[in-house]
Amino acid sequence: MIPKKVKEKKEVKNKIMNNNKKNDKKTPDNNTYKYIGYVVIVAIIASFLIPLINKTDYVDNNTDLTTLSRNYGSGIYSEILIDWNKAFATLSGSKVTEAGIEKQKRDVVVLPDNNSLKDLWLNNPKIKTKIEVKDQTSNKFWSEMLPTIIGFILFFIIAIILIGRMWWVANNAMTFGKSRARVYDKDKDKIMFTDVAWAEEEKEELKEVVDFLKHPKKYKDMGAKIPKWILLVWPPGTGKTLIARAVAGESDVPFLSISGSEFVEMFVWVGASRVRDLFSEAKKIAPAIIFIDEIDAIGKKRSPWMWGGHDEREQTLNQILTEMDGFDNETSVIVMAATNRADVLDKALTRPGRFDRKVTINLPNLEDRVKILEVHVRNKKLKKDVDLRSVASSTVWFSGADLGNLINEAAILSARHDKTEIDAKTIQEAFEKIIMWLHKKSLVMDENEKKITAYHEVGHALVGRLCPNTDPVHKVSILPRWWALWVTWFLPEKDKVLVSKAKYLDELATLYGWRVSEEIFFGKDYITTWASNDIERATKIARDMVTRFGMDEEVGAENFAPDSIEWNYLWAEWNSKPFSEKTQEIIDKKVKEILSESYARTKKIILENKELHEKISNELLKKEELTKEEFESFFA
Repeated sequence: MIPKKVKEKKEVKNKIMNNNKKNDKKTPDNNTYKYIGYVVIVAIIASFLIPLINKTDYVDNNTDLTTLSRNYGSGIYSEILIDWNKAFATLSGSKVTEAGIEKQKRDVVVLPDNNSLKDLWLNNPKIKTKIEVKDQTSNKFWSEMLPTIIGFILFFIIAIILIGRMWWVANNAMTFGKSRARVYDKDKDKIMFTDVAWAEEEKEELKEVVDFLKHPKKYKDMGAKIPKWILLVWPPGTGKTLIARAVAGESDVPFLSISGSEFVEMFVWVGASRVRDLFSEAKKIAPAIIFIDEIDAIGKKRSPWMWGGHDEREQTLNQILTEMDGFDNETSVIVMAATNRADVLDKALTRPGRFDRKVTINLPNLEDRVKILEVHVRNKKLKKDVDLRSVASSTVWFSGADLGNLINEAAILSARHDKTEIDAKTIQEAFEKIIMWLHKKSLVMDENEKKITAYHEVGHALVGRLCPNTDPVHKVSILPRWWALWVTWFLPEKDKVLVSKAKYLDELATLYGWRVSEEIFFGKDYITTWASNDIERATKIARDMVTRFGMDEEVGAENFAPDSIEWNYLWAEWNSKPFSEKTQEIIDKKVKEILSESYARTKKIILENKELHEKISNELLKKEELTKEEFESFFA
C-alpha cells in the first residue's frame, strides 16, 4: 500500500508536469486553425462557383413573351428549357464564334406567374420543339436558401475561431504567473555521476548534498545545516547543467529546471509570481532540486540610480532573495544555479547565507579530456588507429561540449565520405573544421599573392620554431579558409596555467614574422595590409604586459588597465584616469620599446636563417600545407 504522503507528492508532481505541458503550448493548436482556414477558403470559393454550375456555352438574347410565342409557332426553336420563372429557347442552326469558341444562340424570356404558356407548349402536338421543365420547388429552395446556408456556415466557423482564441487568452491569463519549470522524469532521464567523466573534485563537493537528500535525518539530528543554495560557475560547455542533473540522479529526487530569462516578462510582477509558484511547488514534492540556468539574467547587480535598471528584473531578484531567507533546515529543497559571469551577480545574492557554496567547474585537463572522449565514442564506430590520448593532447582549452561536438563532426564527415569507421584523419579534419573551418575553394590567389602568403606564414613558423618558449608548430598552410584565410598553427604539448614574460616576448617576435618577412624578401615599398591582425595582437600583448601584468620594472607592479576603472557610486559618474599624463607617457614609451625590440629580434632571426626561410617557403608553395613532421624535417 502506498503511504498517503508519498501518494500526495506523486499527484503534485504529475500536476506540475501537466502544467508544464500546457504552458509549452504557447499558442492554440495550429493544425486545427489550418484545417478551419481550408474550410473557409473552400466555402468562399464555392459561393462564387455555384452560380456558374449551370452555365453553358450559349449566347443569350433577352426578348419578350410575344416574340417567344411567335418564334415557337414558327418552329425555329430546337428546344426550350423552363427553369422556374425563365424560359431558355435555343435557336436551331444559329451559332456564333466568340474568342475561338463556338456558341449556340438562344432567347431568354421571363415568364409570368401562371402556367398557361407551359401547358400550351406541352399539349401542342403540332410543334416538335423539345420541351423540358425543371423541378421548380427544388430550384427555388437552392436558389433562395443556398446563399443563406453558406453565410451561416462561414459565420459559424469564424465564431469558433474567435471563441477559441478568446478562451486561450483567458486560460493563459490565469496561468501567466505560474512557474515554467520543466520536471525531468527521474527514471527515464536519469543521469549519474558515472556519466560525468571529469570534474572529480567538483563531484566530491556535491556528494554531501546527495547524502543529505538521501538521509536528511542524520544531518538534522547533528544540527548541521547543509548548503541549500549552490552556485556553479565557469565557462559555457563545461557541464554545469549535466552535473546538476547528476546530483538529482544520484539523490533519486525530482529535478526542476528553468532558465533565468523565463522568469521575466513584459508584464509587471509576473517574474515574482513565478518565483513564488516555483518554490511552492518544489516544497510540495520535496526532497527536490531546483536548477536555475543562466541566473545572471535576473541576478545582475542592481542599479544605484533611482531611475536606472530594469524594475521587473529587480522585483524578481528581490522575490528570490526573500525565498532564500525563507528556507529553513526542515525543507529538503536544494537550489542549484549556473552562470558564466559570477562577477556580475548582485552581492546580496552571493553573500554567506544565500549562495552558501560556490563550485567552480574548470575546463578539463588532459586526463579529463581522455575520459570525456571515451564517453562520446561509446556509440561510435572507431577505427583502431585512433589514439584518444593524442586527440586529447591536441584539444587544449576544449570543454566537454567542444569534445562532444568534435566527435560528432568526425562522425558526420565519415558518413559524408561513405566510410564505415571514424579514423584519425577524419578526426583531424573535423578538428580543423571546428577551429578554422574548411578549405575555401572559391577564393583563388594569383602567384604573387600566393608567394607573399607563403613567405609570411613561414616567417611566423620559423621564428616560432627558433624561439625557446613558444608552442610547437602543428601545421603551416596557405590554403584559404573561412575563418583564417591562411594559418600557422601552434599547439601546446601539455596543459599550461601560467604564462611567463619570456613566452610573451617570444610570441611577440613570432607575430612580427609576417611584416619582417615582407620587408626582407620583397622590400619596404611592397609591405601589405595582411599583417594588421598580427600588429593588433602584438600591441595588445605589449600593453597588457605593462599595464596589467606588471612586467616592466620602471612602470612597476601596478594595474593601469582601462578595465580597472571603478564606478563612483557616490557621484554616479566615471572616475577620471587613476594616473597622471606623465605616467601615461611612460606607459606608451615602454609599450613602444617592447614592440621595437621584438621587431628587431624577429628581423635578426630571419636574416640569420634567410636561406632556410626560402627553402621552407618554396616547399610550402609546392605542397600548400606542411604538417608538423614535414616542417620539423628542415631542422633535422
